[in-house]
Amino acid sequence: MAEEVVLLDSWASMFGMRVRVALAEKGIKYEYREEDLKNKSDLLLQMNPVHKKIPVLIHSGKPICESLIIVQYIDEVWNDKSPLLPSDPYKRAQARFWADFVDKKVADAGIKLGSTKGEEHEAAKKQFLEILKTLEEELGEKPYFGGETFGFVDVAFVTFYSWFHTFETFGEFSTEAEHPKIIAWAKRCMQKESVAKTLPDQQKVYEYVLGVTKRSLGE
Repeated sequence: MAEEVVLLDSWASMFGMRVRVALAEKGIKYEYREEDLKNKSDLLLQMNPVHKKIPVLIHSGKPICESLIIVQYIDEVWNDKSPLLPSDPYKRAQARFWADFVDKKVADAGIKLGSTKGEEHEAAKKQFLEILKTLEEELGEKPYFGGETFGFVDVAFVTFYSWFHTFETFGEFSTEAEHPKIIAWAKRCMQKESVAKTLPDQQKVYEYVLGVTKRSLGE
């Protein structure tokens, strides 16, 4: 009997996308439930009472929360194919370090690009590009962050690619001009079916963000 897998998510969430990419990499069938983040379902509040956030993976009735923890859980439970984390303890620790770096830095810096003005905006732009520079240096000449194969850090970071147009528009810069290796890496990842079928169109994300911004301003 197949174990039930349900994902509570929101289509534009780069954090939720991580889980969808990981599930696709493993070939796991699951039920997708889109959450209205302005009117969260009773199931979401029941399954994630602490943070009340998506994504939440429900596996055989048991919830797993926080995207990176969910991806690690998926990798451990469905460990018979496409491993995302290295088997070597040191390399696994390094992968977790860089995924955590992405988790703590990229989203916050990107959001500041659309919520600041003047000198604060310039500082946010500089900070965002510095973060990308750090990641570009870590990538180096490798095809993927873990080396020759698509892995944990790639899953953690590539979903932000769908938001790059939004970040670039708000920040008034070109990622490809500033950090071409990051874009080359992202396009390489997009050649994978698990990524290409998961990440939404960049323009669609931008229009969604504009709509959310206007609603928050009462326009």
